[in-house]
Amino acid sequence: MKNTRSVQMLFLAGIAVMLLIPASSLAQGKLDFSGKWVLNEGKSQLGETRGFSAAELSVKQDGAAISLDRIRANRDGEMRTRSETLTADGKEHKDEGENRTTTSVATWSNDGKSLTIKYDIEFERQGETFTMKRTEVWTLDKSGKILTIQSDSSSQRGDSSVTLVYDKG
Repeated sequence: MKNTRSVQMLFLAGIAVMLLIPASSLAQGKLDFSGKWVLNEGKSQLGETRGFSAAELSVKQDGAAISLDRIRANRDGEMRTRSETLTADGKEHKDEGENRTTTSVATWSNDGKSLTIKYDIEFERQGETFTMKRTEVWTLDKSGKILTIQSDSSSQRGDSSVTLVYDKG
C-alpha cells in the first residue's frame, strides 16, 4: 500500500512539473540541419525543375545563424556553388549578387520541428527584370539523416512545387 502511494505521489509530482514548464521552453529544442546533404532523385519529386535543384547542400548551423552552400551543375556541366547566410530569427536578410537581389526571411515553427525560408528574388536577364517568390519548408526525419525540403515558387512563368529529399552524406 505504501509503495502504491509513493508511485502515485511521484506521478502527480511529474505532472505538476510538466504543467509548470512553459510551452515555449519545450519548443526550444530546434532541429540542427548541419552537415553535407546529397540529393536523392529517386525519392524527390522534381517535376520540370530537375536542373535547378542543388545536387548537394552543405549546411553549418550555429544557433540562429545558418550558412548554406547549394552546389549544382550549370548548363555546361560545371559544378557551381551558391552560398547564402540566413538568420533563423524572422529578420530580413538581403543578398545582392551580379544580376540578382535576394531577400530572405527564415523562421522556426512554434514546435521547432521545421524551418521556413521565404525568398523574394529579383533578377535581370537580357535587359528584363524578373521576380520570383519561393517558400521552402525544411524538415528532418526522426533519424536526422533525411532532409526534406518542400519548395513552392511563383513567378511570371507560373507556379511550381517540388519536394527535394536529401540523404546525409
